[in-house]
Amino acid sequence: MFAPDSPLIVVLAAMLGGAITAVSGFGLGSILTPLFMVSFPAPLAVGMAAIPHAVGNLLRGWQLRREIHGRTFRQFGIASALGSVVGAILQPTLGGTALKLVLAILLVLAGTSELLRRGISLPATPFWRLAGGALSGLSGGLVGNQGGIRSAVLLGFQLPPPALVATATASALCVDLARLPVYLVHSGPALAAHAPLWLAATAGSLLGTLIGVPVLGRIPRPRYRRIVGGLLVLLGLSLAINAARAH
Repeated sequence: MFAPDSPLIVVLAAMLGGAITAVSGFGLGSILTPLFMVSFPAPLAVGMAAIPHAVGNLLRGWQLRREIHGRTFRQFGIASALGSVVGAILQPTLGGTALKLVLAILLVLAGTSELLRRGISLPATPFWRLAGGALSGLSGGLVGNQGGIRSAVLLGFQLPPPALVATATASALCVDLARLPVYLVHSGPALAAHAPLWLAATAGSLLGTLIGVPVLGRIPRPRYRRIVGGLLVLLGLSLAINAARAH
């Protein structure tokens, strides 16, 4: 009943991930993908996590659609989606433990700077939006975990919390729409065979999103940045531990 592939465990994990993502802009994939990898091969686990990830983004994007920062999304978001495709293509050649450790360190440093109220500011110009989006997408494609990197860069543009999450969600949805058809082509029969689990995860993701979005608007901006900073530190440490174990 309480195995990692138990529908109850999956629902609870997805609810937690959906609520965290609704507040920070990342978290669902970071929770579901390792959970599914306990019982399934990595490519199938990624595909199973991608479905509730996309559905949760659709709901969250609709709820926060008026908060999307248009210029940032058009530049950062599209560059991020393109960068993630390039990163996914290059992953077999360039992806590896060393890169994961470097990105883990960057996430810990970015999170720590927010916790210490020394956050790094980036100029809100087209160049930096395009560069930040491309680099975050490329890095995410190489290591398979984009949400934390995306939010860390968006923090630098000093967006209000709802705008940050809304813009991160819209950017993530572009990535989801680009990658889901690939997963369906390569793992369609296997995904169909395990539909009860990713359906349970989808339900949990939706419930978590419905819980988390109202909370987002009640968090003062200074406290919000520290919360996201703490989550970035935890994500960086988790990435470092996983990379060390894989090595």
